[in-house]
Amino acid sequence: MTEEIFRDDAYARTCEATVTAVDGRGIVLDRTVFYAQGGGQPGDTGFLRTADGREVPVTGTVKDGDDHLHVPADGAPALNIGDGVTAEIDWDRRYKHMRMHTCLHLLCSVVEGGVTGGSIGAQKSRLDFDLPDTSLDKERITAELNRLVEENHPLSTEWITDREMAAQADLVRTMSVKPPSGAGRVRLIKVGDVDLQPCGGTHVASTGEIGRVRVGKIENKGKHNRRVNILFDE
Repeated sequence: MTEEIFRDDAYARTCEATVTAVDGRGIVLDRTVFYAQGGGQPGDTGFLRTADGREVPVTGTVKDGDDHLHVPADGAPALNIGDGVTAEIDWDRRYKHMRMHTCLHLLCSVVEGGVTGGSIGAQKSRLDFDLPDTSLDKERITAELNRLVEENHPLSTEWITDREMAAQADLVRTMSVKPPSGAGRVRLIKVGDVDLQPCGGTHVASTGEIGRVRVGKIENKGKHNRRVNILFDE
C-alpha cells in the first residue's frame, strides 16, 4: 500500500521514498506526494531522483488497488526495487489543479442540480449538470463564483464512516462517480458554510487562493445535461 502524503498535506511538493515494485505499467513507491488520476482530476507529473544522479521523468500517476503507479517517460533510466528516491511533483501544474478543483466545489453550490460528469485541467475545467429544461445565466454564475472566492472561505476536512456515508446520500452531488469509500471511512471536504461533499482530490486551504475565474461556454450536452466551463480570469 502506498502512503498517500498528499491526502493530509496537499501542499507537500517532495518526499523521500523507496521503490517497492517496478513493471511495465510503472513504478510503485512506499509513499508519495503524487496524486493518482481520479474523480476528474489528472494524475500528477514530475520527477523521481536517486542519490547516484538518475532522474526519471514521471508523465502521469494512476492508481492500481492500493498502489500508485508512477508512469515513467519513454527511455527514462531504470529503477530497481529498494532504490531510494526523492519524489517531486510539477508544483505549478498541481497547484492549478488544486485551485480548479476547489472552484468546482463552489460551482456545485451555485448551480442546483446533480453532477453527471466533469474534468479538471490546469487552464479550464468543467462540470456537467442534470438540468432538464433549465437555462443558466453565465454572468450570474461568474459573479457568484468570484464573490465566494473573494470571501475567502476556509476549507477543512471531516471523516465519516462508510455506514454514515450510506445514510447521508444527499451529500453526494456526483451521479457518475461514486464517493471514495471502501476503506472504512470517507473524507468530506467542507468549504466554510458554502459546500460539503465527499471528495478524494486535492484542494487549496481557502477560496481566496483560487483567484478570479470566469464562466466560458455553457453547452447543452443532450436533453438533460448542461455543461459549465470554468477558466481562470488572469
